[in-house]
Amino acid sequence: MAFLLIRYLELGDQGLKIFLAAISGLIAGGIIGITTDYFTSIDKTPVLKITEASKTGAAINILSGFSYGLLSILPPIIGVCAATLISFNLSGVYGVSISAVGMLSIVGMIISTDAYGPIVDNAKGIAEQSGLGEEVVKIVDKLDAAGNTSKAITKGFAIGAAALTVLSIFAAYAELVEIESLNLMNPDVMVGLFLGAMAPPFLSGLLILGVQKNAARMIEEVRRQFREIPGLMEGKAKPDYAKCVDIATEGALKELALPCFLSIAFPLIVGFLLGKYALGGFLGGSIVSGIVFALLMSNAGGAWDNAKKCIEAGNFGGKGSEAHKAAVIGDTVGDPFKDTAGPTINTLITVMSLVLGSLSLC
Repeated sequence: MAFLLIRYLELGDQGLKIFLAAISGLIAGGIIGITTDYFTSIDKTPVLKITEASKTGAAINILSGFSYGLLSILPPIIGVCAATLISFNLSGVYGVSISAVGMLSIVGMIISTDAYGPIVDNAKGIAEQSGLGEEVVKIVDKLDAAGNTSKAITKGFAIGAAALTVLSIFAAYAELVEIESLNLMNPDVMVGLFLGAMAPPFLSGLLILGVQKNAARMIEEVRRQFREIPGLMEGKAKPDYAKCVDIATEGALKELALPCFLSIAFPLIVGFLLGKYALGGFLGGSIVSGIVFALLMSNAGGAWDNAKKCIEAGNFGGKGSEAHKAAVIGDTVGDPFKDTAGPTINTLITVMSLVLGSLSLC
């Protein structure tokens, strides 16, 4: 209310429009949060359906989770589109920027909520490794399930805010290079759109492939330790934890190098080889496919994880059942979705848009 009063006293009706643009972004963020909560909470229909699907095997579990991930895209996209149209009609491109600021106005709460997930996840690991008993583990499991949902919600906020921010950068680019509109009949624009739409899934594929390679290295190391360390299988000896940590850390840094390089190189290559119209189309395509894939991966991964926790709570046979084995496989597929590829896409499109903005100044 203080912001509304100050804006109105300073700018009159225009100040009111700026305030409404900020509110539209905040509402869009709320839509993203509510949708994510529905599709990833342990007591909501999608997760319960995925849990039930686990009774018939891992393949059905994965199909169910992926399907609900696709369905979860609709409300957030509508929210972002509505916020964009409302804020633009109120205050033009500046209104779109203010809409992004409105969505990020609760960034303090979002960051603290995002930190909650890893905290309770580590607490669960400590409880299990310390042998604190089933009752303690059950309590921490519930907290961990809530942490999965909270992480998915905060990722959704970040994705939506990145989309609105990049739209503002896109408008600034168009003004700087004097592009009034992007005509889809222009082959340069169409080529740029296709290349931009290709970038997020391509780089996501590289990241998930990196997870697969590192997981294979880790499995080989664990097998080696079981073979070569006497008494390890019986629990009489300690494993070499440091070696496993080194493999994970070094592998992660190595596998990030190529995607980071390509996120900078793609807009440079398109801009210098195909020109400003193709570059504008490239950014547009990356925004559209990026937000879709980011929401899909984040929500599907969270749903798979909580479906596993639902079974571990004693449903459909509990731990050790065939349904639990299927859910574990689904969760294993979902981890690189929600923890690797999904969160990096909003960073990817932001980096590419900043490179594009720098090109427009050259």
